[in-house]
Amino acid sequence: MDIMANNTSMPYSSDIFEFFSSYLPENPFQSPYRDTWNYMLSRYSKFQIATFGSLLVHEIVYFGACLPAFLFQFIPFMKRFKIQPQKPETFEKQWKCFKKLMFSHFIIQFPLIFGTYHFTEFFNIPYDWDSMPRWYVLAGQIIGCAFIEDTWHYFLHRALHDKRIYKYIHKIHHNYQAPFGMVAEYAHPAETLILGMGFFIGIMTFCTHVVLLWLWVLMRLLETIDVHSGYDIPWVNPFHLIPGYAGARYHDFHHQNFTGNYASTFVWWDRLFGTDAQYKEFNRLKEKIPAENIGHISGEKLKKKTN
Repeated sequence: MDIMANNTSMPYSSDIFEFFSSYLPENPFQSPYRDTWNYMLSRYSKFQIATFGSLLVHEIVYFGACLPAFLFQFIPFMKRFKIQPQKPETFEKQWKCFKKLMFSHFIIQFPLIFGTYHFTEFFNIPYDWDSMPRWYVLAGQIIGCAFIEDTWHYFLHRALHDKRIYKYIHKIHHNYQAPFGMVAEYAHPAETLILGMGFFIGIMTFCTHVVLLWLWVLMRLLETIDVHSGYDIPWVNPFHLIPGYAGARYHDFHHQNFTGNYASTFVWWDRLFGTDAQYKEFNRLKEKIPAENIGHISGEKLKKKTN
């Protein structure tokens, strides 16, 4: 969707981008999107848009993105794409996860979302259509947010696996050794705040329009639910087109093995520090072990082989 305005004072714009964008065909979605955006601004206050609009975006995107993988468990054909087929989802586990999510979303996260309006007012973040950055500026800002969040997530996530604190905070997220979409935000309140800071640092660094808040929420939720989905369908997943994207198999191994593969989106930090060694050994062993036995490779065995 092209959500660019014809007039923008963004410092990231350049004559080169303007030149090439002038040759792009007109986006048929731009006009109705502009009308919808302006209608929203005329009908609701900034506080309502920033607070309840952000909550609505979060809930719709989160559970909407969880829905496909939830339905996959009832479709026999899709079982071939499940990463840990020996550990199917159960109603009890999913219901427990849902109840925990409702507590987290409305008791922990909503008060944070409540501060969105005050954030935009304090930093004078615009809401109007004419101030909306060009699509390529927004794309660049989202990429910047992704790199910041991934870096924060790697180091803080790895720290949460320290034996001295693991059982008090991060262990809750690892209650699900075979994750499914809703597990993405199933976590201790302290973990929600600690790892969630990576999301906000990107916003504080790049945000020049309220639309970036929603686009970054959209992209981050789609990504984290994808890697927690428990299914790997690479030929229909556009995230696999991103260089260095970790993906569902990469993070699923983290839940199965409890250590290694600490990054949230990309593989670079794990490669740099060697925290993907057990994952590489796991993939090597997969070629020699029958598929039905692959889930029985223990973390201790992998540690011995990689030490």
